[in-house]
Amino acid sequence: MKTSARIREPIDKEMELFEKKFHQSMSSKVPLLNRITYYIVNRKGKQMRPMFVFLTAKLLNEGQVNERTYRGASVIELIHTASLVHDDVVDESFKRRGFFSINALWKNKIAVLVGDFLLARGMLLSVDNGDFDLLRIISAAMREISEGELLQLEKARRLDITEEVYYEIIRQKTATLIAACCSLGAASVRPDSEYVEMFRKFGERCGMAFQIKDDLFDYGENRIGKPTGIDIKEQKMTLPLIYALNSASERDRKWLINSVKNYNTDKKRVREVIDFVKSSGGLEYAEGRMQEFKQEALEMLKPFPQSSYREALELMVNYVVDRRQ
Repeated sequence: MKTSARIREPIDKEMELFEKKFHQSMSSKVPLLNRITYYIVNRKGKQMRPMFVFLTAKLLNEGQVNERTYRGASVIELIHTASLVHDDVVDESFKRRGFFSINALWKNKIAVLVGDFLLARGMLLSVDNGDFDLLRIISAAMREISEGELLQLEKARRLDITEEVYYEIIRQKTATLIAACCSLGAASVRPDSEYVEMFRKFGERCGMAFQIKDDLFDYGENRIGKPTGIDIKEQKMTLPLIYALNSASERDRKWLINSVKNYNTDKKRVREVIDFVKSSGGLEYAEGRMQEFKQEALEMLKPFPQSSYREALELMVNYVVDRRQ
């Protein structure tokens, strides 16, 4: 059985029902909006985030979930989908997961409004049902994501990102949403318990490992194939590059910064930067940090008795660092 199927197996019934509820949560009286949301639902990805919600809830509640769990999963997926729609507009990206993006098919103005609609639906789903604790978790995550994006943009102009600032950016940009998933799952079945914060930290560790894995893809790990250099072209300071900069001589450091700032669209120069980062040990260093975050997440699951839910969460943590795309 494939890893993804093994992860999904303990929550298969819940995920099927969730997909129906999620589709209902996007319904509108505007036909154009319904056409677009139908398109969104039919090109869904791995649905990793709602899976984190259900697995956490079932682990903490003897295999049971409730309506709050479904609403928590729907809210997080609505917010996540809204952020992806807005990201594609900001990045002027016309493809997502091999499909045309919303802005490619319906233009920027409609895409921004669709993102706003999804955001509002997520908020109202919580407010209408009195899930104010869940709303607080997701609102804090949205604030962090926005701050992380802006911090990255600010730092990218000067290329002065330290390792500490890098961790803060990826914690806010990527880890916060996965942390919110696990926190929501815990809060849906065990509100006001210590598990809400514990699983926020668990999800955060998973998210940190997830983002470092994404950084490594840019350098073409052996199992992945050719390096893309997309992050370098976009002047994104990833962990392998930060490590290379910190360990380089003054002369090499100036060359690296100049290359990323002024020659980031030159394929030959980007290739040279990738080779320099590899030879400096940047990939090994990033891999090591990723494994540390993974281990910290796995350690947090050890106090819980063995169950199919704990096993699936452990598989999820391992999948984050072993995935090939």
